[in-house]
Amino acid sequence: MVILITGASHTGKTLLAQQMLEKYKYPYLSIDHLKMGMIRSGKTTLTPEDDDALTEELWPIVREMVKTAIENRQNLIVEGCYIPADWRNDFSEKYLQSIRFICLAMSDAYIEAHIDEIRNHASSIETRLHDTGCTIESLKLDNHNYIDAFTQSGERITIIDTDFRQTVKNLIEQ
Repeated sequence: MVILITGASHTGKTLLAQQMLEKYKYPYLSIDHLKMGMIRSGKTTLTPEDDDALTEELWPIVREMVKTAIENRQNLIVEGCYIPADWRNDFSEKYLQSIRFICLAMSDAYIEAHIDEIRNHASSIETRLHDTGCTIESLKLDNHNYIDAFTQSGERITIIDTDFRQTVKNLIEQ
């Protein structure tokens, strides 16, 4: 089984992946780690702010890693925001049967009510070096973009609306 986790910034993708790793003992790949490895090694001239271009560069690599894991009957958790909304188009039904997809987004009301908590937990699992742009407005826009793009692609989105911890717990138990 491969679990793909994507979603808007600050929605808890990394926390969810970490908790799934602890529960299921599946290996975990952070697409952010792959991104930073490529940037720091000089294998790309892109920067952490080049999200669309990074998706184009990283997704083909991640996609083929997912296929390899499935072909070898290996479990894997893949987490990051560099999964395109039309990701399913890259897999035949044979592969799709072995993929669980999770897309996280927060409602406007949740962002407004929990902005301080969101900011305070931004580096709970991984250190964020550049997080000065974490505003209510930027979070709302990012979440709306994910909701719109993945909804248009026919994906189910898990909306964090009231209780973050319970939402994550429910996803782990599914």
